[in-house]
Amino acid sequence: MRIPFLTSRRDYALEPLSVADAAAISALHREDFVRPWTDGEFATLLSQDTVFGFTAREVGQGAKPPVGFVLARLAAGEAEILTVAVARTHRRQGLGWQLMDAVLRNLHAERAEALFLEVDETNVAALALYRRLGFREVGKRPNYYRSPEHGPTGALVMRRDLR
Repeated sequence: MRIPFLTSRRDYALEPLSVADAAAISALHREDFVRPWTDGEFATLLSQDTVFGFTAREVGQGAKPPVGFVLARLAAGEAEILTVAVARTHRRQGLGWQLMDAVLRNLHAERAEALFLEVDETNVAALALYRRLGFREVGKRPNYYRSPEHGPTGALVMRRDLR
């Protein structure tokens, strides 16, 4: 199922993630994470029945590589965002919102009860997005992330009730 949408500058489409996307999303993941996940790690996750996600691709001539993705897991009525990334050249165009909205719609259809995620406490843009989407802080993991700019930083554990 392909879901087209238009931002102020470009046309994009959301598509379900598949194992075939593992190398492309691994490359996107390397842009933002100190310890990026490998193609094999993504392929292993995507082969699990409980894991799902979506890619955002520019619409145009020929097959386009993903410019954003979100990966989630649903088990026993609770879901978690495993990771999400948007290419630096495609940020501030609503892709993060669209990707998260696709996950939320999928979880509502599955009648999930809650969605959790962890976010670096220094990631101001991500925190603003998650708060706009209705997530609230429910915990903190000290020294969870490492970044070249900030050194060790904490992760905020956030939750959104879905019922």
